[in-house]
Amino acid sequence: MCINTTNVTSASCKKDYLQGFAYCPLFLLGFLLNAGALRAFIAKRDSWTETHVYMFNLAVADSTLVLFLPFRIYNTFFCLPKTLICTFLINIHFINMYASILTTAAISVQRYLAIRFPLQAKSWRKKKEVASAVCSVFWVVIIIICAKFREDNYPDKLWACYERCKNLPLQPQFLFVMLFVGFLTPLLIIVFCSSQIIAILLKMDDHSQEKKSTVGVVTANLLVFVICYTPIHVGFLVSYFDVPLPGWQNAYLPSHIYLLVSEWIASTNCCFDSISYYFLLIQVYS
Repeated sequence: MCINTTNVTSASCKKDYLQGFAYCPLFLLGFLLNAGALRAFIAKRDSWTETHVYMFNLAVADSTLVLFLPFRIYNTFFCLPKTLICTFLINIHFINMYASILTTAAISVQRYLAIRFPLQAKSWRKKKEVASAVCSVFWVVIIIICAKFREDNYPDKLWACYERCKNLPLQPQFLFVMLFVGFLTPLLIIVFCSSQIIAILLKMDDHSQEKKSTVGVVTANLLVFVICYTPIHVGFLVSYFDVPLPGWQNAYLPSHIYLLVSEWIASTNCCFDSISYYFLLIQVYS
């Protein structure tokens, strides 16, 4: 049961206008950018490569996350009741976040293999089918994991909609999956593939603008991934071990405030991904 250490019944419905105002421009920008990206991908679907399959999957994950942000915005101004709808909204948010993370890792692997083994990559068959299968596996695995640990976000374990009780931490197994399978493993893959891609390109004698552009895009994608997703996973870990002192409410815990900020930072990735879509389409269709 969620314990309110201050015994203030209204504490579970604390309006947070600052958080709401922070998510409003994120929703508008993310909606416009991802809608444009999806439209561009669909218009060019006849000439898709395996990279486009991954990028389209990334756009779907980001777009779905953005489309559910209005519920979070509404909650900051009016407070949604703690029901199974909150559990659903939390799961939707994290399903799409981790789908985005895993798809980004898959794109890094695909880019690395294409540059490291260019001749073999051109001769590989059914690359689009493999990419589609990989994306499908990602969705199925993430949904199964969220279904297995769904009780961690049931209404009786929520301090408010979108916010867990501090006295009821996540199951250690769920935390392990999020940190190591959902973040650290993809991070290591992306760091390795990105560093190898940059090293291979810099060794080439080619001094074209395209090579410089590719190095810049790969470097930017790596930095955006680290900046967007590292804070929130540090927040998960800190929140797990941070035991509230008597007299503290969830809303005033430093770890809780940090987690809210880091969740907003992670959500901004849905806008930065759109920049990658733009450069991909420019490189392929120019």
